[in-house]
Amino acid sequence: MTENFTFNLRATSGKARLGEITMPRGTIRTPAFMPVGTVGTVKAMYLDQVKEGGADIILGNTYHLMLRPGPERVARLGGLHELIRWPGPILTDSGGFQVMSLSGLRKLDEQGVTFKSHVDGSLHHMSPERSIEIQGLLDSDIQMQLDECVALPAEPREIERAMEMSLRWAERCRAAFGNQPGKAMFGIVQGGDQPNLRIRSAEGLKQLDLKGYAVGGLAVGEPQAVMLDMLRITLPVLPTEKPRYLMGVGTPDDMLKSVAEGIDMFDCVMPTRSGRHGLAFTRRGKVNIRNARHAEDMRPLDEQSSCPATRDYSRAYLHHLVRSNEALGGMLLSWNNLSYYQELMQGIRQAIAEDRFEDFKAETIETWARGDIDPV
Repeated sequence: MTENFTFNLRATSGKARLGEITMPRGTIRTPAFMPVGTVGTVKAMYLDQVKEGGADIILGNTYHLMLRPGPERVARLGGLHELIRWPGPILTDSGGFQVMSLSGLRKLDEQGVTFKSHVDGSLHHMSPERSIEIQGLLDSDIQMQLDECVALPAEPREIERAMEMSLRWAERCRAAFGNQPGKAMFGIVQGGDQPNLRIRSAEGLKQLDLKGYAVGGLAVGEPQAVMLDMLRITLPVLPTEKPRYLMGVGTPDDMLKSVAEGIDMFDCVMPTRSGRHGLAFTRRGKVNIRNARHAEDMRPLDEQSSCPATRDYSRAYLHHLVRSNEALGGMLLSWNNLSYYQELMQGIRQAIAEDRFEDFKAETIETWARGDIDPV
């Protein structure tokens, strides 16, 4: 492996991009879906399964790991990779999403965010510098700037205030990160649903000459069409030779259409969260395994899948497990969902390599629209 962080663009098909990020802990094939391991665990999954399913990189969350087990403890234990037995790259979210999602438990000012722990009520201050320090203690390979994420809809004045502060925080994070060979810090474009603010944010971040750029503050309440419009406005401003990461997205349809606009990286809790609640993502679209139609159906979710959870277990058994609130039901459906997300990414990468991405996109959407197999 290279000792440096590099991104190579291998092929394009329309605006869709096939690439490869190389860094000391491994290679990340793009477009990539990154399973979310918020507190050092991809919920209901063994990390061996996550790797075997096709993931090159997983996520950790700075806010949650700050609370427990604590970054200094993780560092004493050899870093997050050693603690959780994941040898590949790890990207850490900076805590910026929790600025929005935990708005009732935090105070915000120019210096940073003070969180009241949702675990025990203790107070924790996270400045841009402390966010980077924590990510360093975790030994994260790709570190994200601290930003302020605003839920939509919101007033333009509020979106502008948060965007401008996020830009100032990006500069502070860049200075705190310094030069770390083999690692990267990504900036985060903000600006809500305001085109002029998105452009200003992207231009400001580009001046920092970072190793990668994320688009944040989307899929937070706005329609998909608005999200895609913001990508069409933002991505042409960002450097073509750097990876582009759409944070917190999303559904298979969101990802397919965002790849078409030039996005390289995704993350979302949806596949594992949905699996724990009885919803399966498949080649034929979504399947609610709780529905009574599956109760006596001995067919698998998809006999063509390479995933054992999808191919080898009957719908009847999965239905029984989920309706009985057995943990194994959520485990098997999470395994199915993550495998499907990775199979979709592999299909996307192959289609871009063959310069037939638009055909692949149309065929995939058409297959989803046909729906699940007929009931028995």
